[in-house]
Amino acid sequence: MTTNSGTTTGRPAKTASQLVTEAKARITNLTVEQAEAEVKAGAMVVDIREAEELAREGIIPGAVHAPRGMLEFYADPSSPYHRPPFAPGRRVVLYCASGGRSALAAVALQGLGYADVAHLDGGIRAWKDSGRQVEPGPASR
Repeated sequence: MTTNSGTTTGRPAKTASQLVTEAKARITNLTVEQAEAEVKAGAMVVDIREAEELAREGIIPGAVHAPRGMLEFYADPSSPYHRPPFAPGRRVVLYCASGGRSALAAVALQGLGYADVAHLDGGIRAWKDSGRQVEPGPASR
């Protein structure tokens, strides 16, 4: 039960920033250089941003799009929404705009049994700021 002060009975509420910090402590955080090496080595790179973000800012070449709200369903082999590229034994590198959503998503995939998952710390912003190329994202509907 949540009280008017924003706390859950017996436990204080956490901020989104605290959740991201905790997630980053539990996962592999990749630099742009490390993520680029993962791309070249054949890791499955997953962009978890919304379609509008991809259309506006582009996508890392070769990345698969799985919006954050559907990631667990695409990744779960028992889900009717499962997508074949997702496999718990495969190396997966997630990214978003700046690294918060992808850190939380990496923890979620670990909970689904994905043991070899990481995220691009700094997201596509860090990728682009370092001079790495992106390709046009699909047009927003």
